[in-house]
Amino acid sequence: MLGRKDYTQKELDDATRAVRERIDGYDGLVAAVRASGDAGAQAALEAFEPALLNSLVLDLDRRFVHRVRMVSGTDGNPLNEVELLVESLMNNDGVLRGNTVVKYVPEESVTQLKPGDRVVLTRAQFERLAKAFLAEIEARFR
Repeated sequence: MLGRKDYTQKELDDATRAVRERIDGYDGLVAAVRASGDAGAQAALEAFEPALLNSLVLDLDRRFVHRVRMVSGTDGNPLNEVELLVESLMNNDGVLRGNTVVKYVPEESVTQLKPGDRVVLTRAQFERLAKAFLAEIEARFR
């Protein structure tokens, strides 16, 4: 597929809904595990959460993967932060690395991760990142 300079409102709405559905589904699982009082289930859920959230970053990126650089820019905006996270998850054993194109500044990023950090997102980081990413898609590609 060729690079994309724009996305439809439906694509943006579908992505926003998908993020919300997955988080709501996870919340249901968390509530059920907590209600069970099962310490083993709680420990398993805590171990599962970072893998789930990292997968959701991959899912979020996939919907808009063909975005063109001339629109997404080279600054450390949330679009490019997600790009770096995905590249690091897929090709660098989950350790954040930069590249020669994106001017990533950890202190200005959504996640505050630094190159060399393992990508293990918290729920709060993921939710902030998804919100910022979708807002940036809307601002730059709509």
